[in-house]
Amino acid sequence: MSLDTDVAVVGGGPVGMLLAAELALYGVRATVLEHLPEPTGESKAGTLHARTAQTLHRRGLLGAVQPGAHKALGHSRGPVPFHFGGMFELDLSAVVHEGPAMVGSPQAYAEQVFARRATTLGTRIERDSEVVGLEQHEDHVTLTVRNEAGTERTLTAGWVVGCDGARSSVRKLGGIDFVGTPATVGALMGEVELLDPYRAPSGWQRGARGWTLIWLNPYGRSRVSTYDFRSPHADRSAPVTLDEMRDEVERIAGYPVPMANPRWLTRFSDAALQAERYRNGRVLLAGDAAHVHFPAGGQGLNLGLQDAVNLGWKLAAQVQGWAPEALLDTYHAERHPVAAQVLHNVRAQVALMNPDPRTDALRELFTELMHMPQVNEYLSGMISGTAVRYDIGDPADPMAGLLAPDLPLKTGDAETGLAELLHGGRPLLLDLGGQGDLLDAARPWADRVTTLSAVTDVRTPGALLVRPDGYTAWSAAGVPDDVRTLTAALRAWFGSPLRR
Repeated sequence: MSLDTDVAVVGGGPVGMLLAAELALYGVRATVLEHLPEPTGESKAGTLHARTAQTLHRRGLLGAVQPGAHKALGHSRGPVPFHFGGMFELDLSAVVHEGPAMVGSPQAYAEQVFARRATTLGTRIERDSEVVGLEQHEDHVTLTVRNEAGTERTLTAGWVVGCDGARSSVRKLGGIDFVGTPATVGALMGEVELLDPYRAPSGWQRGARGWTLIWLNPYGRSRVSTYDFRSPHADRSAPVTLDEMRDEVERIAGYPVPMANPRWLTRFSDAALQAERYRNGRVLLAGDAAHVHFPAGGQGLNLGLQDAVNLGWKLAAQVQGWAPEALLDTYHAERHPVAAQVLHNVRAQVALMNPDPRTDALRELFTELMHMPQVNEYLSGMISGTAVRYDIGDPADPMAGLLAPDLPLKTGDAETGLAELLHGGRPLLLDLGGQGDLLDAARPWADRVTTLSAVTDVRTPGALLVRPDGYTAWSAAGVPDDVRTLTAALRAWFGSPLRR
């Protein structure tokens, strides 16, 4: 049948827009369906951790997502303090060996960057389009889409990806369960004008009645959060009023903190939930539609953006007809465990943040532990995402499943880097040891795999097969069997060759 679009991406936040841009990079017809008529401009998240920065660097997007003239592109110099459970004892620099440990990228700004890229590459973005019905068929999905006026229409797509947040309609309509632990904390967040800013409890303040977090801006609106550990909110969807925010800050701080002119206010909790499966037939999930948790460590947006880059090339391969049989299922196999570990560490952070004085000794002990290099590296690797290694079925390969490093490369008189070679999203076979037989073995995949001979001054295996998302699918062991194992990896990840 004739489809309206190859892939319907439901949800036009940063994850949905990045996924649409990734699909369009491969020539896939993607349509973004966003229920809001206009972007809100709200940025509840604004920190990109190292692995997300490295991933965006492999698409040439790292500078673009950072507003202002000064872009964090080079390697972080010196310690990079960060927190675990509100204890600022981590040093992320211990686990970041490429690029910045963190960059500032307001969620709304990154969303605009990805949206511009997606539309430039041919994506349609349809606003005021809420998905209210979904029906799967053998070879397509039919969506029922409604606008604010109540008018409904249908749209047919080969595939649909829910990037529509924690209350995802795609997840519910697609029959995918959302499981985990319920809320115990009631939290508020918003941007307000503090009328007496220098008396406000700035920074992270833990007291007997909860937490206040205030990012002070004496010249405009400040970001204010409160954490109430007594119980979750009775109605998670109820609008937050300025009076409620003001009263809660005063209750926790113990004195009035006058405020006015809110830009936006919202409530959230520590519910830690994850989709049981990221794929059900032609329905897939990414971002908060697939996992939601307390925003400890700013890990949620990072998870979602990495979901998008992992899924994009695999779904494109499926649409274009060359994907190996199990390729699309590796999206769940690789990304579900990563999110599960994030939910695990966030639950631990919430427990450590409990304001009950009986938690004090545990926090003091944990502070001492974080000064131990092994503990610092373990926790920093989780928070930054640099510890991610996918199980791709070859434990004997020391590079398989790891992000391929951004090697400095020389090809003839030209100099480049591995990350730059991935800007176009094509897989890469990089010959670093003059092994022409490996390049010959990959020629039948020339329509979808770039091959290149280069030299580098970094010690590395003699050849690397790098996936479009930057992760290593195979590395040479320097033995006669390399041609056979390379050919097997090419088939496993990039399908059957066009010719022998």
